[in-house]
Amino acid sequence: MTKFLVRSKPFVALFLLLAALLLSATLLVKTVVAQEVRAQTLQAFPVDAASSTSADPAFIARANESLLHARQLIDKFFEQTANVVCNEDVSQTMVGKNGKPMYREESVFEYQLQSNNRNGSLKLVESREAHKEAFRDPSKTLLITNGFASMLLVLHPKFEPNYTFEPVAEELIDGRTLAKIHFKPVLGASSPAAIQLRGRSYPLPLAGDVWIDRESGSVVKLITSLDSSMDDLGLHDLRSEIHYAIVQFHEPEEAYWMPSSAVIDVETPRQHWRNVHRFTSYKRFRATIQVDFGEP
Repeated sequence: MTKFLVRSKPFVALFLLLAALLLSATLLVKTVVAQEVRAQTLQAFPVDAASSTSADPAFIARANESLLHARQLIDKFFEQTANVVCNEDVSQTMVGKNGKPMYREESVFEYQLQSNNRNGSLKLVESREAHKEAFRDPSKTLLITNGFASMLLVLHPKFEPNYTFEPVAEELIDGRTLAKIHFKPVLGASSPAAIQLRGRSYPLPLAGDVWIDRESGSVVKLITSLDSSMDDLGLHDLRSEIHYAIVQFHEPEEAYWMPSSAVIDVETPRQHWRNVHRFTSYKRFRATIQVDFGEP
């Protein structure tokens, strides 16, 4: 689950993909983001479905095949994340109006993502053990971000009717052909992300782009942002970018696509926060987790 907590006077918090109280209470947000990657574009088509199809039906077919392949791997991804631990370096930054850092804290954790399906509801739980805790200035307001991995639920078959997906382009990155696909929320449909304000739940209308490896069907990059304004709730802007990379294990030989970095930018009318997460030194152990969605 993605949690972003902001601490200050008054106590503010951001929850994305779960719950939160904003402004005078606590706001919680769910998301994430990462570093820039230079890409060589092979084909680039507008997001509009009709023009894309008329431009190259073969590309549309390949992109849809990649999307279907990625959907089939989502449960496997959550099972694999439960089998590993890694080091997580977290940088929490307050950003000034000029876009430059005003204040920053650095922390290091041992990180693991676990999932369960108790009571017929999927829950993703993050475990962190501090290896290096940052100096905390109680006078500063910082954002605490968690649960970025759950953003992949936008691709889960359960949420397939809740989004429209349109092929955009094929890109060559690090020798791999990626299908770039744009997604938008269906008006009135449920979202895997929500904000709770004074006991009421407000779905987060997240749109974005996903890059899928044509060969493996694995998600390589995921970018999300608000599809419509939430200024009435005090959330001015939210943008996340997550990057994934192959992690190779031995004895036995296995390769997992795991998160490598995540960047989250959150803005309210008065504050701008940017958190950067970097994931390294993955270690595998044995566990089996099955992810299911129960009936509501």
